[in-house]
Amino acid sequence: MTTQHASRRRTQALAAAAVVAGLLTTTACGGGGDKTSGVGYDAATTKVVNAGTTKGGALRFAATQDGDSWDTTRSYYGFAWNFMRYYSRQLVTYKTEPGKAGATLTPDLATDMGRVSDDGRTYTFTLRDEVSWEDGKPITSKDVKYGIERQWAQDVLSGGPVYLKDILDPDGEYHGPYQDESADKLGLKAVETPDDRTIVFRLPQRNSDFPQMLAIPSASPVRQDKDTKSKYGLRPFSSGPYRFESYDPGKDLQLVRNPQWKEASDPIRKAYPDTVDVKFFSNANDMDQRLIAGDYDLDLGQSGLSPQGRQTALKQHKGNLDNPLSGYVRYATFPQNVKPFDNEHCRRAVIHGADHLSLQTARGGPVAGGDIGTNMLPPTVPGAQGVTYDPFDMAGADRNGNVAKAKQELAACGKPDGFTTTIAVRNNKPVEVATAQSLQASLKKIGIDAQIDQYDGSQTSGIVGSPDNVAKKGYGIVIDGWAADFPSVQGFGRPLWDGKYVLESGNVNYALIKDKAIDDLFDAYAKEPDEAAKVRIATQINHKVMEGAYYLPFTYEKYLNWRGGRLTNVYMTDAYNGYDFISLGVNSAKSSKSSKSSQSSQ
Repeated sequence: MTTQHASRRRTQALAAAAVVAGLLTTTACGGGGDKTSGVGYDAATTKVVNAGTTKGGALRFAATQDGDSWDTTRSYYGFAWNFMRYYSRQLVTYKTEPGKAGATLTPDLATDMGRVSDDGRTYTFTLRDEVSWEDGKPITSKDVKYGIERQWAQDVLSGGPVYLKDILDPDGEYHGPYQDESADKLGLKAVETPDDRTIVFRLPQRNSDFPQMLAIPSASPVRQDKDTKSKYGLRPFSSGPYRFESYDPGKDLQLVRNPQWKEASDPIRKAYPDTVDVKFFSNANDMDQRLIAGDYDLDLGQSGLSPQGRQTALKQHKGNLDNPLSGYVRYATFPQNVKPFDNEHCRRAVIHGADHLSLQTARGGPVAGGDIGTNMLPPTVPGAQGVTYDPFDMAGADRNGNVAKAKQELAACGKPDGFTTTIAVRNNKPVEVATAQSLQASLKKIGIDAQIDQYDGSQTSGIVGSPDNVAKKGYGIVIDGWAADFPSVQGFGRPLWDGKYVLESGNVNYALIKDKAIDDLFDAYAKEPDEAAKVRIATQINHKVMEGAYYLPFTYEKYLNWRGGRLTNVYMTDAYNGYDFISLGVNSAKSSKSSKSSQSSQ
């Protein structure tokens, strides 16, 4: 593509984002011409909309990208974790309630929240009666243990979180179920299964977030005789109310009812739809048009409408929109294995040179994009200070950037005339591409020539998640976003900032931070029983990250989410930063198109 064409596309993208941001400002002030007074704008952010218990029908998801994996061990996408509750269960999971209450743990496969002993280092769980696999065989404690042990097979099953691996086996003595050379073949010694219904975890060291880690899909049971290793994500074996009927990667996916699932054994899932259907689109604008037309019920990705879709929806179907905080920080990060970003001053030059207001506008403005991010701890995590901690003055005097400071930092890093680099961004999210283009334009003013490379977002773990590939491609800036795996600084920041979490594939510590002070603070946090002390440690960790200039935060994200008119039991949950998928039903007597039209006429 010629420079002239790239410049024209950048101008058009930023102009479209500015139009939507202006429209959103008007909406926030009470204008915007709400034509859909039915249920109401932002109604499902804090309460249940269209409550009902009717079963039947097809729940229709639309998506612009496939899951990173449908293998419970390998996924790290929040929407995939949300979706996995259809076909996987854990010892504990999150309550099916709106907002913050939805991030509260509750028993799932287990009868209770576990019996804790040995100064917080031993957890004992008992499985419920009548929990079964899709072929009717009972789910056993050994299946839970085996599912957890798969985290050790990083050479085969990379990509997912490894909290349990690091906590249960900090010295790396166990080599995973595929390389178990022990004489007794009992597997991971820190987990015991004295009988088929009892599982005991013996932690070498206390970790106050351990129950939260058991709620992540990577702690789901997997039956050893059904484990197809690297191919398991193509056809996971179900422990939940739905099973895989068909899956064509990048095209479509369908779940159907699991006849062996017993509602009496599952206090969480109601399984309202008959089928759960997903259609994958290659273009976000096309997907948004189909959502608004009523052909689909909701967006699988739960990342909001694109600028074009937002503009149409706000004008004509505002009552179908919710505007929650997503829990995400959107940001750019600087891999230190790509020169010159091994130099802190070069990283600082980019932060100072960025036009933070333009980046916010590119992401949709203060309503659809969120407040300008001033540090890396999201407001939803204890210890966050929000805009009161703004070490680079990004929301203050330097919100449009500071060229003079940027050039001082360039001189300090030995690049007074600037340098060239590449921005890596997912190709299927127009808002992310617009963000990259905004940053590209800002950096040009300080002499940094940043080219943009758009990659397939469904292949993240092997592209930007591979430090070797990042170095090979010269990705000096990676645009991404992150929400807490669970609501603590450990659940948000440890995979991103702890040196022990740098992986060869599936890596998310893109900046390759290996700072002993940060690692020690995380260790202290995990052992600390006092909540007030944990908050203070969380704040200290955030300050250390910002002092290292490893990140350029863009926004504390908000977004405009499409809520289809057929949906029942719709609400936002803080557990997954989106609609709680397993609570959703559909009014099958009410077509999406007729529902949307009737709301629009009000």
